[in-house]
Amino acid sequence: MQRSLEQRIAIKFCVKLGKSAVETFPMVKTAFGDDCLSEHQVYRWHKSLLEGSEEVGDEARAGRPSTSTTDENVTRVRELLNSDRRLSIRLMAQTLNIPKSTVHEIVTNNLQMRKVCAKLVPKVLTDDQKSRRVETCQELLDLCESDTHFLDNIN
Repeated sequence: MQRSLEQRIAIKFCVKLGKSAVETFPMVKTAFGDDCLSEHQVYRWHKSLLEGSEEVGDEARAGRPSTSTTDENVTRVRELLNSDRRLSIRLMAQTLNIPKSTVHEIVTNNLQMRKVCAKLVPKVLTDDQKSRRVETCQELLDLCESDTHFLDNIN
């Protein structure tokens, strides 16, 4: 999605420069390579932008909107996880009376967590955790450099 948005912005730029659709497609193809939109799509977007459309984002699509991934449900899942990180997705779904697929989506996408050793943990380390890891690695590296037999002591 992000890649096609970039290409549409590039097409819009070419339209603003007065380039034709035939000139625009090879430029987009060169810039984006194998990820390039099809020739038909480039021509369609070029024509749309040439006719005065300013919007390069996706239009709203038909379909039923998600009703279970709400801010309230995200908060409920977060609070339940804060109380016990060892809960399974199924148990959380039963406890909160939310579909299991929705709980899984909230945990992985909204809360950015994953299961590690039967415990849900954040996917991204905090800045403090990152700096502690760097410090620990540096200390171990210094030990290895100062004592050539340091690794021999590890069982």
